[in-house]
Amino acid sequence: MKSDMSKLLIARSDQNQRRFPRRAAFIIVSYTVTEGSFRDIIKNIGATGIFVNTSRRIAVGQPIQLRFPVFDFDNTLSISGTVVRSGPKGFSVVFDHPIEGLICKEGHFPEIVHESERESGQ
Repeated sequence: MKSDMSKLLIARSDQNQRRFPRRAAFIIVSYTVTEGSFRDIIKNIGATGIFVNTSRRIAVGQPIQLRFPVFDFDNTLSISGTVVRSGPKGFSVVFDHPIEGLICKEGHFPEIVHESERESGQ
């Protein structure tokens, strides 16, 4: 039987995934969880959450602190959230508060930075 916390996290994750779409991304993220502090790659991002591509097993239900560039490399975002899903390819986070700049306008994502752009100097 699922705990009340698990039910809340699943409902919160499902609700947020329906409210705002996500976009494919390739952004280096630094994060801190119970297991330690790490750096991995954001695979997709939206106003209410991200998926981090990693082979690390991160426990579901715990708080997480994240830092990553969003709109340019000089603008690093610090945000908190909750790990809502974890598997062999990574984990999903739902932010405590949406990133206003990532809410779609008229069905289009605002431009966000990708690590691939750093190499080409864009």
